[in-house]
Amino acid sequence: MNSINKKIEDNSSPFRGLGGYTYGELSAAQLRSLVQRNVDPANEIRAVVEDVISNVREHGDNALLGYAQKFDHVELQKLYLDKAELEELATALLPEQKQALQTAYQNIKKFHQTQLKTEDKVETMPGVTCWRELRPIERVGLYIPGGSAVLPSTLLMLGIPAQIAGCHQIVVCSPPQKNGKVNAFIAYVCQLLGIDKIYLAGGSQAIAAMAYGTETIPAVDKIFGPGNQFVTKAKTIIQSTTTCAIDMPAGPSEVLVIADETSNPEFVAADLLAQAEHGADSQSILVATSQNIIDAVNKALEKQLPVLPRAEIAGKAIANSYSVLVNDLQQAMQFSNLYAPEHLILATENWQSIVNSIINAGSVFLGNLTPESVGDYASGTNHTLPTSAYARAYSGVSVDSFVKKITFQHITPDGIQNIGPTVEILAELEGLHAHKNAVTIRRAP
Repeated sequence: MNSINKKIEDNSSPFRGLGGYTYGELSAAQLRSLVQRNVDPANEIRAVVEDVISNVREHGDNALLGYAQKFDHVELQKLYLDKAELEELATALLPEQKQALQTAYQNIKKFHQTQLKTEDKVETMPGVTCWRELRPIERVGLYIPGGSAVLPSTLLMLGIPAQIAGCHQIVVCSPPQKNGKVNAFIAYVCQLLGIDKIYLAGGSQAIAAMAYGTETIPAVDKIFGPGNQFVTKAKTIIQSTTTCAIDMPAGPSEVLVIADETSNPEFVAADLLAQAEHGADSQSILVATSQNIIDAVNKALEKQLPVLPRAEIAGKAIANSYSVLVNDLQQAMQFSNLYAPEHLILATENWQSIVNSIINAGSVFLGNLTPESVGDYASGTNHTLPTSAYARAYSGVSVDSFVKKITFQHITPDGIQNIGPTVEILAELEGLHAHKNAVTIRRAP
């Protein structure tokens, strides 16, 4: 596997394009190594995060204030902004910026409202009725990253389904900026969502604060939101050591683009760079049916990358990415399902021929005119998605993520007579006679 790792490292210059592999030349073991990402083999990240969690548990607000000074380089007087402060910050927005956020809000709300459905009651046998009802998770914590890029869109993606679900308490944490405030766009989204307070905490310390609670930040029942590897590690530790749940292990962002002769290389390069600019640890994977396509995309990357304001970050991510040459679209889907991408773009006019073959993906973008950016911001779908191959088992955030589905059953006098003998026999064969008696005593004349 060292040869594979070396191949990626050799492409450290963004202008050399995506390091290439040929699918048919890779063994099963090499493929598994190639799709692996964001590992922590020496547990270095875990050690750091466990220390942060322990410090926040023991010292509460003081630990958070210390981390704000250490990591965010700001000396905070308090750990939150109230409604009046948020309203003042939001006045800095231009009318067209407010309108764009309002449009995104409406589209996301419209899509997510369809997910809140009442389920039918089912009579499994005469007199025996079963059903499920939704109940909101009472207290949820939303983590909004604020490192190299401030993401008001993430607050929309998390806050809207939390609203629709009817969560009783929505706690929002985001790292403070150098001025001890939050971005004005985040402040305006708080107004759209009716959120009156935002807590100034970032990184793994924010996750710890929402899981355990501090003097200022309330403890919650479930934590949502993307982040870097430290945030992701904190969420996984929290899930395994407390009663606080998490949405998913959503770490550094990634995209996989499938391209063929009907693709537009300029579009494909733009999509790869859109993902790469998230962070140096992001991945942008190109899977193409010919070397000509790969060469054309690399040429487009060379042209588009230098003019980006975040060219240095995007260039590092491209150096951490690669291309895969496949025989056809079906083979491309085989690799994609193994990689299990957060974002999957079918940059082909022939997408209908392979869409049913998709097994593992967070969110899918169909055709040459559907960039991943629309899903990130305003199409309506949620952009908080499983990364690092967790799409094999996890879905993206939805209204379902913010509710519990509780089962109910009701038995009538006829029902207890109808179902009773079955339960009595099953309880007896398992040797649980008290279970049997709980039915028998109800069936007695």
